[in-house]
Amino acid sequence: MAIQQISVFVENKQGKLVETVKTLADNDINIRAMSIADTKDFGILRMITSDNAKTKEVLSNDTVVNTTEVIAVKMADRPGALYKVIDILSKAGINIEYMYAFTASDALGAYVVFRVDDVPQAQELIDKNGLKSLNDEDVRSM
Repeated sequence: MAIQQISVFVENKQGKLVETVKTLADNDINIRAMSIADTKDFGILRMITSDNAKTKEVLSNDTVVNTTEVIAVKMADRPGALYKVIDILSKAGINIEYMYAFTASDALGAYVVFRVDDVPQAQELIDKNGLKSLNDEDVRSM
């Protein structure tokens, strides 16, 4: 049950990030999770949003926007929870390219978003090991 992540290439200049986030707010798009990494000239804003199609539509007018498949795995709030997932993926030879975390409501809990080199195999392992992951419908209904 992989989910879609939006990656936006934001020029690394004063005010560009606020413009991007304002565009989402003005279009009633909720950011469920996000991460930003910067380089000298650009930042890569990675987001899980309440409406990926609309996000892509409203942001692609003036910036580069890509969609990437990621897995959001539910984590228990205890030592070793992250290790368990990483160990499962590592033993199967799956490379983690990056990850970031977010929390939802108390009922939904906390999740770690993984970008891996083999999404179908990683998802199969997550399911096989009894771990919960989100799908796009789960994200929309949060």
